[in-house]
Amino acid sequence: MPPAPPVIDIAELARRIRSGDRAALAKAITLVESRRADHQAAARGLVQSLLPDTGRAIRVGVTGVPGVGKSTTIDTLGSNLTAAGHRVAVLAVDPSSSRTGGSILGDKTRMARLAVDPAAFIRPSPSSGTLGGVAARTRETMLLCEAAGFDVILVETVGIGQSETTVADMTDLFLVLMLPGAGDELQGIKKGVLELADIIAVNKAEGEGLPRARSAAAEYKAALHILAPSSPNWTPAVVLISGLANEGLEGLWQLVLEHRRRLTATGEFQARRRQQQTRWMWTMIEDRLMERLRTSPAVRARMPGLEKEVAQGTLSPTVAAEEALQLMGLAP
Repeated sequence: MPPAPPVIDIAELARRIRSGDRAALAKAITLVESRRADHQAAARGLVQSLLPDTGRAIRVGVTGVPGVGKSTTIDTLGSNLTAAGHRVAVLAVDPSSSRTGGSILGDKTRMARLAVDPAAFIRPSPSSGTLGGVAARTRETMLLCEAAGFDVILVETVGIGQSETTVADMTDLFLVLMLPGAGDELQGIKKGVLELADIIAVNKAEGEGLPRARSAAAEYKAALHILAPSSPNWTPAVVLISGLANEGLEGLWQLVLEHRRRLTATGEFQARRRQQQTRWMWTMIEDRLMERLRTSPAVRARMPGLEKEVAQGTLSPTVAAEEALQLMGLAP
């Protein structure tokens, strides 16, 4: 018989995380991301025990089209923040490799300064096929980083699909990076992304690109005026930055702080956090039900037949879904 897996001492792991032990934090995140049932149970207990130590960080979602300079901007902004005394965690959610399920973008290698900064922690995380390319356990990872003393959490999305909506729903502020030359780009921007944005930062606003960046910023401001803001207490801002030249990032961060001050003063910040928690609960319920559906022996045995009958038009999808739920004991 194979040896029994070692028992995880949750109390000791939690203590080490609270003390800022980076190795313990990395181990805990691996535990959270594991698909093993015993690991998932241990991870739930760990996150629950650390809850009192979470919730105080500034959580910022960052998105933008490929090539906009997300990693460079995060590297520079994060380095500015650590130099000012902050501890910064970057959760970079990669598309999954279809063959290995691993992270394939290598964000850590593109954040050269933060990668070696003792006050920073970078965690590239494979999305593992979850909705919108957002890692299934990003929320838990965020809480673990907060418990370890990181007071700024930057969540970088892949900039595709519905990941923006999911990240906006787990962060306090949603930052959208744009390129100069808005004319053509505005045509291709999803309206939903603009509606989610709390701040639009036109990146690469340096040198010969500065006039085009200013023109783009004006167009984005005009576009925002025709959209209803997502918050009654905040009007989305448009700023010019250069992540490469480290220009405009101090003003950008002051906007992040002003956003938090305004929403906190009106009670909206606390209300948002509460809503995010309840939506997170429902997401977890849906994930657990889907996992049970996928792993149920009875459902797995019947599913090929159900799919065939639905595809052939001899069984309606509604009736097939009801039968699958009955096999799990979930249908009335």
